[in-house]
Formats: sequence, structure tokens, C-alpha cells
Amino acid sequence: MPRRKREGMESRWAGSRTEAFSDGVFAIAVTLLVLDLHVPESAMNDLLHGIVHQWPNYLAYATSFITIGGIWLAHHAIFRRLRYVNTQVMRLNLLLLMTVSFLPFPTGLAAQAVRDENAERVAVIFYGASLLIVSVALAALWRSVVRDPKLLRPEVTEQEIRAITNRSTPNIGLYVGATVLALFAPNAAAGFYLVIALVTVARARGDTPAPEPEASLAA
Repeated sequence: MPRRKREGMESRWAGSRTEAFSDGVFAIAVTLLVLDLHVPESAMNDLLHGIVHQWPNYLAYATSFITIGGIWLAHHAIFRRLRYVNTQVMRLNLLLLMTVSFLPFPTGLAAQAVRDENAERVAVIFYGASLLIVSVALAALWRSVVRDPKLLRPEVTEQEIRAITNRSTPNIGLYVGATVLALFAPNAAAGFYLVIALVTVARARGDTPAPEPEASLAA
């Protein structure tokens, strides 16, 4: 086998295994979010009030859960269109998974700081910056795919490529705007993060092409 062809095969991985591993990371990340939901023992005497009093945790949980859900939908749409993945896509996918699995930390921090005027602004900005990094990592992953058309299944159309680009890239600008808003109105910015997440999920479309058998790839 020619050296160039052999090196090309060695830089390929099966997309199905990569997606399966990614799905596991997404599942763990959304599961970890629930660990921040609890009622302190001091509130057991008035449990209903204690439950209602945890509303910042519920808001943070819902925002991050829906955000990760939206990222997962976009990730699924990307990988359903791939024949295989190369080294750069693998590395960017790992970067994306690292940013997603980090989200439970700023989520809990934002929930804790929402009643502290001194900490709230910093926590919400930190949370927004974390969401921005996730969005940038997803956009970079997709752009890496688009730059190497051989990765895509033959039936993928230009319209589908544009649709995925349009559904992922605008979130970067929205998160930048929301994070800047957090400098002046942290509560409004926190609500904006939730709106972005809801819009991302609402715009997801089940228009992936039917998968075809993958060629034999190098392990």
C-alpha cells in the first residue's frame, strides 16, 4: 500500500465510536447538574418555603440542561453526516466535550451567587464565558469538517451544510452580547442565557440523511 494512502487511513476513526463516546460525556454532564439541587437541613421546618427558595438552582439547572441538550442535538446532526473523522476533528471533539463537562461547575457557582450582589456579576459573567467557549468549540468542530469535504457523506447537500452553519455560528454573537449585558444587568443576562438555549433547541431539525455502512477504518 502506498505510504500516502497508508498515512491517510491511519488518521481516520470510525465516527460511530466517537459519537457513542461523546453521547456518554453529554449524559454524564447533564446528570451532574442535578447534584446542585438540594434543600438545606435548616429549611426542613418549613419545607415548602425551602423548596421554593432554591429557585436560582432550578433556573441554572434548566438553562444548562437545555444548553447541553441543544449542543447534543447539533453534535448529533454533525456526526450523522460524517463518513469518518480525522485527527483534527477528534481533537476538536475532545475539546468540545471538555468544555461541556465543565459546565456543572459554573452552573452551581451562578446559582449560589445569585443572592449576593458582590458575587453575582462575576458568577454570571463566568457562566456566560463558559457557554461562549462551548459555542466556539462546536463552531470550530463544524468548520473543521467543512474544510475537509471528504469527511462528509456523499448525499450531504450544500443546503444542509449552510443550515448547520447558520444554526451554530450565531450563538457565538448572542453569548458575547449576553455576557456583556451581565456587566450591567446580571439577572437579565441569566434570563438571556435561558432564551438562547431554548431557541437553540427549537431550531434543531431532524433532517439528517439516512446513515450508510461505514468503510473499514483503521482502529
